[in-house]
Formats: sequence, structure tokens, C-alpha cells
Amino acid sequence: MNSDFWRGKKVFLTGHTGFKGAWLSLWLSESGAEVTGYSIDVPTTPSFFEVAGIAGRVRDIRGDIRDPGGIGAAMNLAAPEIVIHMAAQSLVRESYVSPVATYATNVMGTVHLLEAVRQTLSIRAVVVVTSDKCYENRERSRGYRESERMGGRDPYSSSKGCQEIVTSALRASFFGPANGGAAVASARAGNVIGGGDWAVDRLVPDAMRVFSQGKPLEIRNPGAIRPWQHVLEPLSGYLLLAERLYSEGGRWAEGWNFGPLDEDARSVEYVVENLTRRWGDGARWIAPPGKHPHEAGLLKLDCTKARTELGWQPKWRLERALDAVIAWHRAFSGGADMQSFSLQQIEDYTR
Repeated sequence: MNSDFWRGKKVFLTGHTGFKGAWLSLWLSESGAEVTGYSIDVPTTPSFFEVAGIAGRVRDIRGDIRDPGGIGAAMNLAAPEIVIHMAAQSLVRESYVSPVATYATNVMGTVHLLEAVRQTLSIRAVVVVTSDKCYENRERSRGYRESERMGGRDPYSSSKGCQEIVTSALRASFFGPANGGAAVASARAGNVIGGGDWAVDRLVPDAMRVFSQGKPLEIRNPGAIRPWQHVLEPLSGYLLLAERLYSEGGRWAEGWNFGPLDEDARSVEYVVENLTRRWGDGARWIAPPGKHPHEAGLLKLDCTKARTELGWQPKWRLERALDAVIAWHRAFSGGADMQSFSLQQIEDYTR
């Protein structure tokens, strides 16, 4: 990331109150960008957005990505140069409970966002953030490449595959040099972890929650393998991609994977064992019996394209990421200034 590039840039960020969006808001604002955030609400209590004081660093607009009029008005007001779209329904199990809302947010929300971009002439670069689960999962050991088929058995995963297809189709139809529009790319990250994530039904947030209460962590599928990475890893990829789109345009207007090294695609059990050991204080986990909704058992990303073409690569190994998560939550429990603490973690990452 080139901090000088971002100084004074006008950035429109959807989902800025979410876990990843709030971390990105902090990073961008500290780099001198003028950030306008658009989000329906703060997703959890507590939240990284609130405890790190993000509202004081950005223009905070509350609205629903499913409302085309609302997103269009907000974007017109902001007149941004760069758009990063992160608003989403991001939980697999929630997608079984609310499939219509999941598709409305993840698919039609992206349509509304890109339609608003079409009407805003100031925009030069757009990054649409999707998920590693956008690929048709075949439970294989090799990582998925950007050119592979989109799909998904559960509503969440399939909605992310649809989001990629929509982005590709609208890019070809309305954007890029041939159409005189902004350069539009999509970004697919692995399983993101980091301090300040309190989402329900995610491994690390659930662990931090129950460990602090002295309770055992319940694990549905200890053998499931995921590409774990600290939140700052994919965010650095999004920022680098946005820089290239802004400066060089269509050459970079494609789909991109931002995931960990192959060695850090680890089992749930491996991550939990490391968390319990680092937390101490009698932390433990159990695997309760019962039937659970389908989730992929094996998922990896091949990030060769980002490494060889963008020059991006992960900096923190999984153990370092887990240390950062524990340190953040220990600091929060101890009453630290979490904006300052989080900025220090960003500085540590960028050294």
C-alpha cells in the first residue's frame, strides 16, 4: 500500500460499520483519505466500529444497500473517486434462516451499487468484495483459481457466486475503457480473523466470547479446513488493487484472490487448539452431537495471480495472526484505548 496515494482521495465504502469495513475505515482515514461510509447499522454490540471510534473519522451515512434510491443519493453526495463495496450478509448459517434477505443484499445490493456508480462520473475505480466461498466447491486439496467456476450449495455461497457473475456481466456491459466508465474489479478473501469481531457463529469471535466467560467453545466440524488470515491481509490487497485500478484502469479490472499461504489453510481444530493454548485460564472446546447445516469441508485459495501480477503477498503467518487477535481482546478487556491499539497493529503490519 502506498500511503501517499491515499492522501486526499475521496473513498466511498459500503459496509463501513462491519468488522472488515471498520478496520478499513480506520486504515484509510489514518492514511489521509476522505471516507464516506454507507451501512445499514452497526451489526453487533459491542462492535469494532464503536469501540475504535470510527464514526469520528469518517462521514457516517446509514442506509440499506437494498434501497437503490438511498445508495444513489449517498454516492451523489460523496462524489467519490474510489468505491469499495463490502456491505453484505456474510454468515452461512444466517443464509439458511433468511435466504431471501441474503440474496437481496448480496446480489441485488451489488446491482444497485454498480448502477449508482454508473451515474457518478467522478468514480475511477471500484473494488467489489465477495468471498472465497464464491467458487463451486469440489472438496479438493488444490486451491481455487480466479478463472474457475462460480457456485455454492448453501444460500450464502451461491449468493457470492451470483455476485461475481453480476459484477463480471455489468463490467463487460457498462464499464471500462470501451464504455468510458470506471475500472471495476472483484476481490475474494479467505476466512478473516482479527480483534474486534463479535459476529455470532464465527469461530474466533465465538471463542473470544465464551473464553472470557469461562465456558467451553462448541465446535461443529473440527476437521473442516479453511484459508485463515488476519483481517489486515485482504484489506491490504483491496487497497493495492484499488490503487492499480485508479492509476492504470482496465488492466486490473478482473477477479482477484487474496488468501494466506497454503501452509495456513488449517483445520478448525488446529486453530481452536492454538487459541485455547494462547488464551490459557482453562479455555477448552467440545464437539457437541447433532446434525448441522451443510458447510464446505475443504476450501483453499490459489493466490498466485495476486503474487505474480499485483506483487501482493501475505505478511503474517497464522500464528502471528492468532497472537494479534488475543492481544487485541486482552487489551480491550483491560480498558485500553482501542483506536490507538488498533492503529498500532496496523503500523506493525505495514512495517
